[in-house]
Amino acid sequence: MTNPNSFDMEPLTRTQILVVMGVTAIILLIVAKIWQYFGSVALIKIQFSPDGLLYGAALAGIIIVASSIVYRLWPAYRQSADAYLQLVLKPLVWPDLLWLGLLPGLSEELLFRGVMLPALGYDFFALILSSLVFGVLHLSGSQQWPYVVWATIVGFALGYSALMTDNLLVPITAHIITNWMSSGLWKFNNRNSDVTS
Repeated sequence: MTNPNSFDMEPLTRTQILVVMGVTAIILLIVAKIWQYFGSVALIKIQFSPDGLLYGAALAGIIIVASSIVYRLWPAYRQSADAYLQLVLKPLVWPDLLWLGLLPGLSEELLFRGVMLPALGYDFFALILSSLVFGVLHLSGSQQWPYVVWATIVGFALGYSALMTDNLLVPITAHIITNWMSSGLWKFNNRNSDVTS
């Protein structure tokens, strides 16, 4: 019988996680640029404005509160999220969380919302498909399906914000803040179990 909290992969070191984050961000950016170039895709614009930042921060707050509720009410998600965050966050030190917010927040939003949404039609179908692909990107093992479900829902919210505002700044801001806050809260709540300094 397998342990439902076990991973299909070995734990990574801090250096390995930072390298994986950096390489993944570069790959996603390259894919986005190639798709944009060969698909003649018009990127959703990043319009810097106080409203865009405020909407992004508000969306991040909604995602964080919703995640907290789902975490408390859905045991399978709680186990899945804890296992995923244990794998990714435990080896990292506090300053590393800056990169955990920025790298995925920028590269994933550029690809999944900035390029994929317009390439697939900038409509509800594109929103659903890009959200599903975004969710699957967060699969780290066969037992992680609840985390993938949640990532898909978050991807839908981020994509919907891009469609409604026509401003990539909103999902970028929401994604970065969500990653920072979620990882910071997890690190703080699990500070006694950290073996790295």
